[in-house]
Amino acid sequence: MSKTLVMVLAGGQGSRLMPLTTERAKPAVPFGGVYRIIDFVLSNFVNSGYMQIKVLTQFMSNSLNQHIARNWGLSMQFNQYVETVPAQQRTGDNWYLGSADAIFQNLNILRDERPEHVFVFSGDHIYKMDVSQMFNFHLHKDADMTIAAIPVPLKDASQFGVIEVDEDWRMIGFEEKPKEPKGIPGRPDLALASMGNYIFKRDTLAQAVSEDAEKKESAHDFGKNVIPALYPRKKVYIYDYLSNKIRLPDSDQYEKPYWRDVGTIWSYWESHMELVSVSPAVNLYNRNWPIFGFPDVNMPSAKFVFADQANQRVGLATDSMVSVGCIISGGRIDRTILSPGVRVNSYALVENSIILNNTNIGRYCRIRNAIIDKNVTIPNDTEIGYDPEQDKARGFTVTDEGLVVVPKGYRF
Repeated sequence: MSKTLVMVLAGGQGSRLMPLTTERAKPAVPFGGVYRIIDFVLSNFVNSGYMQIKVLTQFMSNSLNQHIARNWGLSMQFNQYVETVPAQQRTGDNWYLGSADAIFQNLNILRDERPEHVFVFSGDHIYKMDVSQMFNFHLHKDADMTIAAIPVPLKDASQFGVIEVDEDWRMIGFEEKPKEPKGIPGRPDLALASMGNYIFKRDTLAQAVSEDAEKKESAHDFGKNVIPALYPRKKVYIYDYLSNKIRLPDSDQYEKPYWRDVGTIWSYWESHMELVSVSPAVNLYNRNWPIFGFPDVNMPSAKFVFADQANQRVGLATDSMVSVGCIISGGRIDRTILSPGVRVNSYALVENSIILNNTNIGRYCRIRNAIIDKNVTIPNDTEIGYDPEQDKARGFTVTDEGLVVVPKGYRF
C-alpha cells in the first residue's frame, strides 16, 4: 500500500448549531447517544485500515481534544495514531483562515511524515464509507486529486456546489448553487454535489495550498478557491459515493449509502429522528463496520422501572434509543434518544427529542420537539416545546421549525 496520511479538518465554529457549539467544536457535538460527530469519520478510516490520522483543531477544542486523547488511543508500537494538531500560527499571526489555510499552516507535517498521498476529510458529517474503495479509484486514475461527491436529484442540486464531469468522471467544471445545474453523463436526472472529502498526491496538495496562500483576495477554501484553480491544469477526478459498498453481516447485501451534513439544528434533529425509525437510514448495528462510540463503561445498563398500570406509572420507551446509565422511572419516551446518565421520572412524557448526558427530567414534565444539552435538571411539571413564547422567555433557542434547544447546564 502506498504510504498515506489522513488529515481531518475539525476546526470549524459550527455557528449554525448554536447553542450546542457554545462550548464545543462542531465535531465534538454528541450524536446518537454514545457518539460524537467526529467518531464517524475516524471510524471510517480505522475500519478502512488507515491509522495515521492528524486531526486539525481550532475553535472551542478542549472537549474534542479530551475525547480523542481519552478514547482514540491506537497502537504507537505499530505507528498507529489519532493525534490532534491545534492551530499554532506557524505562518504568521493568523489562526486558520479557511480549510486550505489549515493545511498550508501544517505543511511541516507533510515534510515530517513524507506520505505519497494525503486524505483531507471533513470532521463534521454523518456517514459510513470504505475509504479504501475511493483510494483505489484515485490510484487507478493516477489522479492528482480525487473528490468524493454524492449524486443528488437535479431538481435539488441548486442547493449545492455542483461538479461537472466528462464521461471518464474527470472534473471539467464547477458552479456554486447554479440555477440550471448540469447532470451526470448518462444520468441526466442527477447532479454531483461535493462532500468535502479529498485525496491528493502530496506534492499536488503542497503546491496548491502554497499558491493559494499567496493570493490575498482568496478565502483560502478548498471548494471556493483551490479546486477551481486546480482542475483546469491537473487531473482531478470525481469518486461516486453511491458506488461505495459496505457489506451487511452474514449476507451478500450491502448498506445503502448515507451522508448528511448536520450543520443546522434542524438537520441535527432530523438525522436523530431517522435513527429511531424502524429501518434507519444509517445503520449503527452493522458488526462489519462499527462506529466506535465511547459510553461510560462505569455505568450500568439502562433500567426501566415501575409497571403500575393502574396508576399509569409505567417506565416505557417506544421507537427510541436508550444509552447506558439511563433510568426510565415511571415515565414515557417516544421517538427520543437518551444519552448516558439520563433519568426520566414518573408521569413525564418526552416525545421527538434528543436528551444529552446526565439530564434529569422531573415528574409530570411534558417535553416535545426539543434538544436538551448536558447536565440540565428540569423541575417537576415543566413544559418545553408547547409554548414558544414561554420557551423564548426562558432564554431557550426556538427555531423557525419549532424546535427548542435548552443550553448546557441550564438552571431553571
